[in-house]
Parts: sequence; C-alpha cells; structure tokens
Amino acid sequence: MARSTSRSRPAYRCSECGWETVKWVGRCGECQAWGSVAEAATSPTPRTEAAPVARPAVPIGQVSVEESAFRSSGVPELDRVLGGGLVPGAAILLAGEPGVGKSTLLLEVAAQTARYRRRTLYVTGEESASQVRLRADRTGSVQDELFLAAETDLGALLTHIEETRPELLVVDSVQTIGAAGVDGVPGGVTQVKEVAAALIRVAKTRNITTVLVGHVTKDGSIAGPRVLEHLVDVVLHFEGDRNSRFRMVRAMKNRFGPVDEVGCFELAQSGILAVTDPTGLFVEQHHAPVPGTCVAVTMEGRRPLLAEVQALVSDSPLEKPRRTFSGLDSARVAMVVAVLEKHCGMRMHKQDVFASTVGGARLHEPASDLAVALALTSSLRGETPGSGLVAIGEIGLSGELRRVRDLPQRLAEAARLGFSMAIVPPEPGSKGPRRREVEGMAVAEAPSVRQALALVGLNLQRET
Repeated sequence: MARSTSRSRPAYRCSECGWETVKWVGRCGECQAWGSVAEAATSPTPRTEAAPVARPAVPIGQVSVEESAFRSSGVPELDRVLGGGLVPGAAILLAGEPGVGKSTLLLEVAAQTARYRRRTLYVTGEESASQVRLRADRTGSVQDELFLAAETDLGALLTHIEETRPELLVVDSVQTIGAAGVDGVPGGVTQVKEVAAALIRVAKTRNITTVLVGHVTKDGSIAGPRVLEHLVDVVLHFEGDRNSRFRMVRAMKNRFGPVDEVGCFELAQSGILAVTDPTGLFVEQHHAPVPGTCVAVTMEGRRPLLAEVQALVSDSPLEKPRRTFSGLDSARVAMVVAVLEKHCGMRMHKQDVFASTVGGARLHEPASDLAVALALTSSLRGETPGSGLVAIGEIGLSGELRRVRDLPQRLAEAARLGFSMAIVPPEPGSKGPRRREVEGMAVAEAPSVRQALALVGLNLQRET
C-alpha cells in the first residue's frame, strides 16, 4: 500500500509573532513567549488553476514611471529619509515607542499634504476626533483638505476611503483596526495581517500613499507578525529618549531609496520641528579641557554627527566593581576596557567604570571605539587629551586601529565645526605614524590604540 507523502499542515499559531507549528507547545519557538500558542483555524485548500489576467504583461521599457514620481511630504527631513518624498501607492509603516511623537509627526505630514490641495484622510483608532483636533489647533495643522475620522472597524474605514478618495491615507494605528469575520481581537496576528493586506491592496489599486502607525514591543521591535514588514514598501523607526526632545526617524527598509538615511527632529510645544544641523546637541561646551571627555564622529545614515563621550573611572569599594554605560554598546565598551588593560597597561579591574554620551545620543558604531578609549584613559590618569580633538577609529582585539567608512566626510564635518586635530587609523599601505592636514585641521594617523594615546600626551606605564 502506497504511503501518503503529504505533510501535516500547521495547526497551532503563536498570537504574538505568528509562528506556526503542527503540535501544541507551551512556549513559542520564535519569540519565546509563554502561553501564546493556540489552535489556529484551518483554511481551505487554495485554488491552483489559472485565473484571468486583468492587465497583460508588457516590456519593462514600456512601463510608465510618472505615476510613481516622488511628491514632497512638506517635511524636508522626512523626505530625506524616504529618498525624495512620498510615492503614490506606497505603503509605509512607521513604528516607535509610545509618546515618542509618531502621531504629531504624521499630523504635520497630513497637514502639509493638504496645504498643497491634495486631499488627505487621517484615521485615528486610539483617540477621538476632538482630541486630534485639539492637537491640530496647537500645531497649526487645520486645513480644508484634511479629513479626519475616528474608526476602529475595517469596513467603515474602507467606506471612508471610498467617499473621500484621498491621495494620502494615515492610519493611527494598524493594531487598533479590526476586521469583521476574522478570528482574533484587534492587534492580534490574524487581524493585523488581514487589515494590513486590505489597506495595502486599496493603496495599490487606487494609487493612495498609505502610512500605517505600528506599535513596538518592550525590546523595541515592531509588534505583530513579521510578515507585516514584508508587506509594506517602507519601514521607518521613530526613535528618541524620553528625557530628551531630540528624535530620529530611521529607514529600516525602503524600496524607493536608500536605507542608510536618518531624519532629525525636535519635539516642541508647537509641534515637531526639523533639525538640519543636530551636531551641537551632542557636544558639551566646556570652558576648559576636562579629563574623561572625548568627541567621536559617527555616521547616522550618510550624515556625520559629532557626539561627546564622557567617562568616569574611580576606585570601587565593592568586591565586584560597577560597569554602567548609557548611550553606548556595553559589549563594545567592555571590549575596549579589556584591550586597554591587555595592551596599554591600564588596570581597571578594581575601579568603577561609567561611560555615557551627551544629549541622549546613541553610539553603536565601532568608529567610536577610539573616543571611548581616550575618555577612559583620560579619566583614569586624570589628564586631559587636549581641546579641539576628535577621535575616529575601530579598535581590534590586538590593539590595532582599523579603518572606518566615510572618513573624509567625518573629517570635513569636524573641520567645519572648528575642531583642530583628529586621530584616525592609517591609510592602506602606510608604514608608520604620520601627520597631514585636511581642510585646515591636523590629522594624525596611529596604527594602534597605544600610539594614539601617546599622541595626545596620555603617559602610559606598562605594568608587569
């Protein structure tokens, strides 16, 4: 008797991430959530026969690109991230933590679009229409072509689209919209997939730019099924520290432009304002050189930003000294401390080590390693590395300095802001330390972190 070769279809699904399995388990194998796996409704076998074609295939050279031309959102920093502006028919997902300013930013985009006589529909499922109107009055976003609806039902939302026929649709948020006849509650995996698919389908067929607001989990990732990020054309993350008014929009996926761009904003009482030159927010103005400080030049997308690193190394009364870092990658700082101890004779195993950035900046790029090393050494020795200094370079485990990308752009930005000296890794083929001048700024090359410390006068004593 022939054995059946058909495989069992997944019968259980995680309500948090959409992971599927053929048998029940107490813990999700994808997101590790407990008690989230439940029996999924079985779906009928899909049809496989050929279907009629609405539009015949044509040579790619005959496809018109005029319908997908960029249109300005009215917010230049957002246009920078999107690669030029809003594309008709595009589906954009904007995610961020609660209170970071997502609704304020999108209300500003909707108002600017309506100001150019392009009809805009703003659908809110988290607030009432009157609450959104109060925010619009405060930020000056009241426009005749801006339509507002408070809905949580997908059918009613599609009716609003049919009646209004907007060029821009904003849904705040996709987790609050529910579809009748679909299993689960609004915000669940099945509901989010169905709602997002329906809205994207309408956006493509009617050429409507659609912006969906998404929630994030406590670890910062986008809530809901991973397929949601695959469905949309653009994924944006809105980042910011609650203790700072500075905000960043970062492109994580973009089918119409680069994914290495960021937009900078400042959250103010009158709304959200674009910040075209954010460097000054991350550099502290000292009247005199201070031990334990150094300025790094990091790349946020294709924009160089200068950020100050501050460190404090002090004797610890504890058996296990503390290691506290803010705005820095803790693993990389721990690696820098180990390299300083091994290759530079520093002894910090009995000291508390604190390191942070100024203004809420987040430095996760390896190019900030050298600035962290100089700040730590300066604090430990009690000596200043000098004023007007920037440090750029990745530190290897053997103590060498590695080259980083976009070095000319970083040096040009530091020179523009008045810094007089930079320590960088050597150029390829260079046989030893050398000095040169770039746009009026002295640039010193150092092959290793030990030589970089010597260049700024931080005397080293090798302990045996």
